[in-house]
Amino acid sequence: MSLRTQVIQLYKNLLYMGREYPMGYDYFRDKLKRAFLKNRHETDPQKIREMINRGEYVIKEIEALYMLRKYRTMKRRYYDEETNITAPPPLTKDAAQ
Repeated sequence: MSLRTQVIQLYKNLLYMGREYPMGYDYFRDKLKRAFLKNRHETDPQKIREMINRGEYVIKEIEALYMLRKYRTMKRRYYDEETNITAPPPLTKDAAQ
């Protein structure tokens, strides 16, 4: 696959991931567009590959952010504070005797 195709696919994937971004899709899209336009004149294939790898890393980080947000929502929704079971206090010398 050519570098140009990889860059376009990365851009599309990032746009898709930005739909649920906490600061809003418009904010995400504008930042993404500026980042891609800033590097549009890059011609060195090695640097382009590095930027593609960085973009793929960002996708993984965004996925982790979304999973964490969903986990926290589920925890708030179903976790009951009253049934919170805590570990017993650590044993001291006085308690052991």
